Amino acid sequence: MEKINNAATQDRFASEVGIRLLDVSPGYAKAEMTITEKHLNGLELAHGGAIFTLADLAFAAASNSHGVDAVAINITMSYFKAARTGTHLTAEAREVSLSRKLGTYNISIINEAGEQIAAMQGTAFRKSK
Repeated sequence: MEKINNAATQDRFASEVGIRLLDVSPGYAKAEMTITEKHLNGLELAHGGAIFTLADLAFAAASNSHGVDAVAINITMSYFKAARTGTHLTAEAREVSLSRKLGTYNISIINEAGEQIAAMQGTAFRKSK
């Protein structure tokens, strides 16, 4: 776990946009961020890329939580509700299946009211040691 915690906390891009990794355990990870002015698109809503980055960090932490290096090979993202400045978002990644070569994860992104604003599904390729 220490390896993934160190790697995730040293993710320079996630850190730059204000994402914090809260929890990692085998097949699970939780991350958070609060939407600020720097996360907005031209419509004054949270940029989809900011929400994607939050979900992607949780996915990366969960998929690497078994001590085997894993990289994304497929991700699907759906957006349900808009987020505005001040909205606190949490992404939780949960393992759906795991094999020697592949891991599949569902990532739920919710706001502080508990409403799901987006969902990600990702598959990671597990590299040989």
